[in-house]
Amino acid sequence: MRFRHLFASVALSVVTLAATGAKAVEIEYWQYVFDTRVKAMTQLIAKFQESNPDIKVKQTTFPYADYQTKVAAAILAGQGPDVVQLFYGWTDNFISGKMIRPLRAEAFPSADIERDFFPIVNAMKRGNDYYGLPTAVRSLALFYNKKAFKDAGLDPNNPPKTLEELVAAAEKTTKRDGSGNIVSAGMTLDMGGQDHQWWREVLIRQFGGVPYTDNDTKVVYNDEAGLKALTFYTDLQKKHKVGQTGFMDEGQAAFRAGLAAMTIDGTFRLGSFATIKSFEWGVTELPANAQGVRSNYASYFANAITTKAEGEKLAAAEKFLTYVSSPEAMKIWMDVVGELPARRTAALTPENIAHPVYGPFLKGLEYAHTTLFKDEAAQRQTAIDMANRVLIGGEEPKASLAKAAEAEQAILDRAKR
Repeated sequence: MRFRHLFASVALSVVTLAATGAKAVEIEYWQYVFDTRVKAMTQLIAKFQESNPDIKVKQTTFPYADYQTKVAAAILAGQGPDVVQLFYGWTDNFISGKMIRPLRAEAFPSADIERDFFPIVNAMKRGNDYYGLPTAVRSLALFYNKKAFKDAGLDPNNPPKTLEELVAAAEKTTKRDGSGNIVSAGMTLDMGGQDHQWWREVLIRQFGGVPYTDNDTKVVYNDEAGLKALTFYTDLQKKHKVGQTGFMDEGQAAFRAGLAAMTIDGTFRLGSFATIKSFEWGVTELPANAQGVRSNYASYFANAITTKAEGEKLAAAEKFLTYVSSPEAMKIWMDVVGELPARRTAALTPENIAHPVYGPFLKGLEYAHTTLFKDEAAQRQTAIDMANRVLIGGEEPKASLAKAAEAEQAILDRAKR
């Protein structure tokens, strides 16, 4: 009798598992290729599937340069991701392209989002709807090579606190060959990296201006403050000769190789910089101006649900988005990638605030600005072109600044149509 009961129980379990397996739903998650981000998401997917065996998540990645094009082509063809990672500055393009759907208020109440997340999450809100949630947020900081500082006679535990000190330290740490060519930069110049954010949301404000008005739809940096900010930046190469645009192709590559004493970058770089073995590096807040004014730029990649997800896939996508924006997921992401948790309570722990690496980035969030891009790639390119006209083409900063303002205003105006 016991055997028959046991057999029946086992049979029932098999039937139940078979039924569960038959109902398993597969969703796709897409993000761009960045080693630590892929590694972190692989861990998150494994943990999610342990708790949700009826949902399978397939991760697909593409090179950053091709990513938006691949996403658009796939979704418009009724294929591709159900949950997609996008830079907050791409949101309008993804909405206008009918690639992402607003989050259902029943699953993601706005009041809960605004209570729990840092305020910059509002960059994902259009009208009353949110279109995505971040796992992590990031700000900028100054990375510096302690060995290079020590070799130059500088205190490796006393990094620059002001723009003037930044220039002085860069001059002392720059190395040149017999012909005067830079062989190790004091400061990286990489407008295609994070320097366009430093110029736009930090230097312009520190010189007394603002980059935009009217909810970031009107360019106003073609003024004295914008010119001073651009001149300060281009003088790093032209006057002080502490760096050179295009040196080792990317600023982060020069820093990793120990051939740049300082670079400005974001929290997302922590994971890759952690692999540096040839020297010790430190992190400090972005330098203040002579009056002590600080500024920073805060940003994030969000996860959104695509218009492809419907029915059971939509329900599964909502479950997955809930998990990857949970405190548990944020802790894993911070440990693997180095980016800060997007939820206040998960980020602002005493341990994180006192941390020698995370601390400067968290302080930066307190006075950071978030550019409401209409077309992030195009707007970034205007800054790259502006700097190149001066540093490579020899154009005067004032003329190049005016061209950049006109070009960017055209981009913003097109977005209104």
